[in-house]
Amino acid sequence: MIKHFPILDANKVIEHYTQKDNVPIKYVCTTDLHSDDSPADIFYRETPHPDFGNRYFALRVRDNEAYISNADAIELLTFGMVQDDEGDLQYSQFHHDYKGFGNGNMIDGGRNYTRSSGKVVYYVVRDGELTTQDNVV
Repeated sequence: MIKHFPILDANKVIEHYTQKDNVPIKYVCTTDLHSDDSPADIFYRETPHPDFGNRYFALRVRDNEAYISNADAIELLTFGMVQDDEGDLQYSQFHHDYKGFGNGNMIDGGRNYTRSSGKVVYYVVRDGELTTQDNVV
């Protein structure tokens, strides 16, 4: 299982945008997209937005203001993951998001780079799902 740490209440966001846009929305992950140490919650819709054409959108909070942006670039990024003490996979959400565990595993670097100890498994996002890089055709 992959552990996520959303910034916002992902269930409320899903409910809001599913009703607003009348299409199913789902949470994908939380990450920075632009190497700016400003993580965003990433959401997916199967059909492109009728006005903007994107299938992914990012919600972030800066200075107590919420911002929404196109997040289709998520499918170009790689997520290095390591096992935490419970056996779940965790990833660094942004450049300086260091995560260390009692089992000796650690991960850092967000989407900028992967600094780690322990076995790293690489994931990518495809069609709204995190999947191992090995499963990508």
